[in-house]
Amino acid sequence: MTSSGRNEKTVIHFTKMHGIGNDYIYIDCMESEPERLPELAVEMSDRHFGVGGDGIVLICPSEVADFRMRMFNNDGSEARMCGNASRCIAKYVHDHGLTDKRIINLETLSGIKVLSLNMNSLGDIVESVTVDMGEPEFKPSEIPVKVSGDRMIESEVLTSCGGVNVTAVSMGNPHGVVFVDRIEDIDFDVLGPELECHEIWPDRANIEFLEVISPSEARMRVWERGTGETLACGTGACASAVAAAITGRCGREVRIHLRGGDLDIVWDSDNHVKMSGTATEVFEGNYYRQR
Repeated sequence: MTSSGRNEKTVIHFTKMHGIGNDYIYIDCMESEPERLPELAVEMSDRHFGVGGDGIVLICPSEVADFRMRMFNNDGSEARMCGNASRCIAKYVHDHGLTDKRIINLETLSGIKVLSLNMNSLGDIVESVTVDMGEPEFKPSEIPVKVSGDRMIESEVLTSCGGVNVTAVSMGNPHGVVFVDRIEDIDFDVLGPELECHEIWPDRANIEFLEVISPSEARMRVWERGTGETLACGTGACASAVAAAITGRCGREVRIHLRGGDLDIVWDSDNHVKMSGTATEVFEGNYYRQR
């Protein structure tokens, strides 16, 4: 970040990246962070008056890992982590020469995530990344979700569209998974925001609608808290795969088709969920922020 006294502007260099359509604005903060981050996220994410994106992601130094991520949704709220964004961070730090490691530890508000880089044939560019997303959490108080019992598995939640069966899972952030026969048949723009802000979620939740195609394949549409619909959600795909497995709809390896592309999810024997997918750099630029 640099500033210009003459124009009373701060110049913020950024890189636009996406993980199968889940697009964020990445800022290298290894030296310093911008000020007023919630406001900056709203400003930069605006698709008409800013750069445009689902939010901003800061790549920061860490005292306990190789790098640390901070991220803010396009409404200014700070998120705990994002699977798609973590893959993009792995690509950024390698391809921009910040590290030559092929396995990277990334500090997030949901703990340290291990990122394994999958290279191109020349070994110089990251093509895809496998992320160890950790263990799924079903305990209601840890998700958090207000429900009786030790799990919330296909429990009915009343909405303006009637009763909806929801499975609650945390993958470092809260998710409500809804199984549907056909994604096209749901009232997505009503159910998404209504379930996100339902009173059962103390901190709101990401809502996934999952159409199971086979024991190893499913389609998903996601309404992310603080953002609205996105083309992909890594933690949501992991939560959906786990929910499909525990309800007997899928096995422990499943390909999730999202609007922006595919993610391969494996719920491993060590109880860790592994997510693999691409990461793409789109362009770089400078954002001129009025002081």
